Amino acid sequence: MSIFARPHYRSDATEFLDALKGRQPELEAQQRQGRALLWDKPVDRQFWQQANAAKVAQKPYVYQTEPTLKG
Repeated sequence: MSIFARPHYRSDATEFLDALKGRQPELEAQQRQGRALLWDKPVDRQFWQQANAAKVAQKPYVYQTEPTLKG
């Protein structure tokens, strides 16, 4: 056993979340629906390939315009 292991310790946050999920069993399903609404989107791989192919290389110093002095 590790000297850092605390097998019987449960943080206040963990106990709160467990109690909340016990009182509202539908909460986790609502969280998954919200995540699906905002984050879980299908990836259009063809679009990403086209976007990556269309990238323009950035100049080393982006604030430098084309040189105006002719040497």
